[in-house]
Amino acid sequence: MKKIALNANQLKLIAIIAMTIDHIADIVFPGFPARPVPVALHLIGRLTAPMMWFFVCEGFHYTRSVKKYMLRMFVFSCISHFAYCFAFGIDPIPFRTGIFNQTSVMYPLFIAVVVLWLEYKEKRLNKHLKHVLIFVLIWTAFPANWSCIAVLAILHMYRKRGDIKGQMAAIVLWVFFYGLISFFFVSRTYALVLTGVLMVYPLLKMYNGEKGNAKWMKTFFYVYYPLHLIVIGIIRIWIYGDVPLLF
Repeated sequence: MKKIALNANQLKLIAIIAMTIDHIADIVFPGFPARPVPVALHLIGRLTAPMMWFFVCEGFHYTRSVKKYMLRMFVFSCISHFAYCFAFGIDPIPFRTGIFNQTSVMYPLFIAVVVLWLEYKEKRLNKHLKHVLIFVLIWTAFPANWSCIAVLAILHMYRKRGDIKGQMAAIVLWVFFYGLISFFFVSRTYALVLTGVLMVYPLLKMYNGEKGNAKWMKTFFYVYYPLHLIVIGIIRIWIYGDVPLLF
């Protein structure tokens, strides 16, 4: 029997579909209720984040210009911030309404790229200064979606690059900590749904290391993420009025 293989574009498309399902569940079933249908939809949505982390590692490894990659991620995170806030009714000026979910997961992804650059590429800075900068940068991701966990997971995964089992162990480790905090301080339902990240392992094992022929996919993802959030925001206002929906 021929082994099924998936290229980067195919995995990214799966991540996009899972993300869309997850965000639709946020709108249709606000507040993360402990009911079978929304829980099932959110379980599917847990595929997205670990795939994003995986491809940040791949992107950093293969990019021809780390500085251009960082700039692209910075611009993307800024655009996504406003789209994310609009989607879920969050004040775009951080910390006016709280300290959690103040910006999208794209900010931790950007920070992860900067930290990887400091750790592996920047040779001019003093080692101790680097460690201080990395520590501070990681904590700046705390108010974002997936918080510091996204940055820490990516750092751990990059060290295990080429070892899918090792990368999966990194995902499980950091998501476990995230789930533990969520269980006691945020939402027990959300914490239990985080077990959905385990479903990403068989998909990552199918990765064949190839980009795929669809060169438009790279641009499509950068456009799709903020665009679909804007659509989610319009639907939110249409159904509920301009009220925040995230728990």
